[in-house]
Amino acid sequence: MNFRFPFNLKKKSNLTTNRELRFRIESRYMLIDLKMEEDGLDTKKWEDLDIDILVKIFQTFDIFELTSGIALVCSTWRYAACDPLLWRTLDLSMLKSNFIKIPLEPYVYVDGRSDKTLTRVLKIALNLSRGNISTLIFHFNLYVSDDQLTYTAERCPRLKRLVLPAWNRIKISGICKAISMWQDLESLTMPSIANPPYIMEEISKNCKKFSELKIMGPCDMFFAHTLANCLPNLKVLSLRCSMLFKDALLIILDGLKHLEVLNISHCILIEVPPPPAPRKVLKELDESILEKACGIRELLTCMDEVCVMCRRTRLDEGLMRWYKYEEGLWKEDEVKSLAI
Repeated sequence: MNFRFPFNLKKKSNLTTNRELRFRIESRYMLIDLKMEEDGLDTKKWEDLDIDILVKIFQTFDIFELTSGIALVCSTWRYAACDPLLWRTLDLSMLKSNFIKIPLEPYVYVDGRSDKTLTRVLKIALNLSRGNISTLIFHFNLYVSDDQLTYTAERCPRLKRLVLPAWNRIKISGICKAISMWQDLESLTMPSIANPPYIMEEISKNCKKFSELKIMGPCDMFFAHTLANCLPNLKVLSLRCSMLFKDALLIILDGLKHLEVLNISHCILIEVPPPPAPRKVLKELDESILEKACGIRELLTCMDEVCVMCRRTRLDEGLMRWYKYEEGLWKEDEVKSLAI
């Protein structure tokens, strides 16, 4: 059977060539067409293909394929490409910045072409999504600028979950402006930052349904005090694969009275006794911690010396170098709602 493809795709990312995308769409259409012939039904032209079938096909596409030009074929295809089922989640975790590290803030320099690629993908995706995105995921090596974040925030008014592990290029005003527009935000995955009050206060002020937080990096006493003061109603907290001070953990257990799930799996737990005694690494949770944690529904922990992830955390001194490990490992979490 021969099918005539009704349009030419514009050049896009080398992750998926035009020929590959054409083959994928034609293959799916051929399967549908053969099934219709077996059932004795009349086959249809491309432009007459049922909307629900088109949406099913488009659901198998990644973000590069969805933004490759399929919405330009005809009005029917554009209607299908805008279906809310395709845009509940905007997953950009396969897109990384082309960058180099520099000694001064923001400590990374992003290649201009890399920025243009992200901007193009965002503009097309956010236009097609029509404000229906509820989950937004960025790669830990995707360095978003203030302008890109603001543009995204303005077009995702219903956002409930944000995974944004890299903040190097985002200023305080930029992230605060975005948070102020996400009043339905419930879950955030973020890096450890030196000055957490500004973001936690913004969340407390604007996001009344906020309940889940994942911090990718060390948690010290300042961060713990900030969480207890600004987010006392937090229900789920993940600090996995990081350096965690015992006093900070006790502050969290004391201050977050509504905490139901706490994940400290693969953490380096540090105790700092009064001087001149040196700090030490705890090999297990002591009674003072377990007593305060007794009210938590689920305490997730792993401090096993033979555990691969525990060993990696120790090797990286509590600040994971995710780029060294398997692609996608950074997405994992023992808390199902925080895993990607």
